[in-house]
Amino acid sequence: MALALAASPSLSVRSTVRPIQLGLILLTLSCAEPTATSSRPVATALAGQQRSNSYSIGADRTIYIRLAQLRGEGGEPVHAFLLRVMDAADSAGAQRLVVDLRLIAGSDARLLVPLIKGVVTRDRFGREGGLYVVIGPNSFSPAQSAATLLGHYAHPIFVTEPPTAGTIS
Repeated sequence: MALALAASPSLSVRSTVRPIQLGLILLTLSCAEPTATSSRPVATALAGQQRSNSYSIGADRTIYIRLAQLRGEGGEPVHAFLLRVMDAADSAGAQRLVVDLRLIAGSDARLLVPLIKGVVTRDRFGREGGLYVVIGPNSFSPAQSAATLLGHYAHPIFVTEPPTAGTIS
């Protein structure tokens, strides 16, 4: 497919290209609704941490999402969970989103597509102070990819946990 744009003198190329990029990204993301599950056990990323995804909505209309697994081992697939969370955020009128990625230690990054779509399509989460992303020393591949994409298309505030004893920072 070819796309031709005639730039008017009063319209900058950057302001034209950004919506086109965002539209193409959303189109690409909308084609990927992963449903993968795995029957193999998952190693615990952080000792003593619960290994299921969870969310809560605070009185200040902040929704807190803690992702602990991406493949839906023994439970709800992550895409279904994230769609349910975004519906709950809309119903509650949530104004801020906190996404805790510290327990994601590896998997297929495409499984986070509903999270990225959910943030990109809700202006209140994409604005300054609307999105907090919590990462830690055990956050690997998909968590890094999600954090990078969220940082590119929204204005998140990144929160990191301090390194544990014996680590080099």
